[in-house]
Amino acid sequence: MRIKGKIKKRYVLLAVVVIVGLIAVWRTLNAPLPQYQTLIVRPGELEQSVLATGKLDALRKVDVGAQVSGQLKTLSVEIGDKVKKGQLLGVIDPEQAENQIKEVEATLMELRAQRAQAEAERKLAQVTLARQQQLAKTQAISRQDLDTATTELAVKQAQIGTIDAQIKRNQASLDTAKTNLDYTRIVAPMAGEVTQITTLQGQTVIAAQQAPNILTLADLSTMLVKAQVSEADVINLKPGQKAWFTVLGDPLTRYEGTLKDILPTPEKVNDAIFYHARFEVPNPQGVLRLEMTAQVHIQLTGVKNVLTIPLSALGDSVGDNRYTVRLLRNGEVKPREVSIGSRNDTEVEIAKGLEAGDEVIIGEGKAGAAK
Repeated sequence: MRIKGKIKKRYVLLAVVVIVGLIAVWRTLNAPLPQYQTLIVRPGELEQSVLATGKLDALRKVDVGAQVSGQLKTLSVEIGDKVKKGQLLGVIDPEQAENQIKEVEATLMELRAQRAQAEAERKLAQVTLARQQQLAKTQAISRQDLDTATTELAVKQAQIGTIDAQIKRNQASLDTAKTNLDYTRIVAPMAGEVTQITTLQGQTVIAAQQAPNILTLADLSTMLVKAQVSEADVINLKPGQKAWFTVLGDPLTRYEGTLKDILPTPEKVNDAIFYHARFEVPNPQGVLRLEMTAQVHIQLTGVKNVLTIPLSALGDSVGDNRYTVRLLRNGEVKPREVSIGSRNDTEVEIAKGLEAGDEVIIGEGKAGAAK
């Protein structure tokens, strides 16, 4: 009986082992196959770029001010209005300038009358001196009378010189008064768009020490991009490099330009040093606006018609600029050693080891995995 019991236990254990083995085999055969994320290798362009955040500004922007003091009687434009060069924007009360012109003109009339009188007296003195000189030849008059006539003519001539100087001085004052009258008319110094109004109609402006600002004009047909570049990247930049950017509202459209300059004075932001790299872009449709945020790329180097793959496809390093990658061929994974060239933050050039059309594994998951 004991022998039969032992045999029975062995059969039970064997059955359990067989069942566990069958379950393991079934799980292995029915396990989900790996699902690979792949990329077909094709020739393309590889760029090394400096990435930065920038702000848009108008290439030409002018603060239009007042050169005379007074009340802003009229303001003919509003924010957003487009104006032409020479267009009347506003008028400062011209009464003070007009009164100054009238006052100076009256002074000039008085001086011209005085000059006419002085000229008549000079002629009389000249005639008198000539008569005295004739009489002096016959000793009909004294030497003193002749000297008096000579002095009188000189005095009259000096008076005319003084009046002429006063006329010139007042003529200059008249020209200044007329200029000040012209300054009461505020005209556009260039074509552009009104982007800011600082002084409202009815306010008084005082131009004693500096010209007060009335409004701001900006020419938005060409925009200036000011990219904030870190001190670690700025040493690689120089004027003439290709630059482009996208805006937050349209990340698919590239606006391209050429690096114009790098401003020498840095800006400190939270103990970090940044420099402003600037370039221009045309804006014929007026899509770009002031203070827009730009995602800027400044190209350092670029190679065309080369095979590239994502950096994530590179495996272990096996030497200087040599790595392993995995290819997928007919459902089978095959390792391949490659040599790399240039690289940027996302892609790398394959100098040797791959051909156009190869399918490279860049990631993997499990089939049937939850999405």
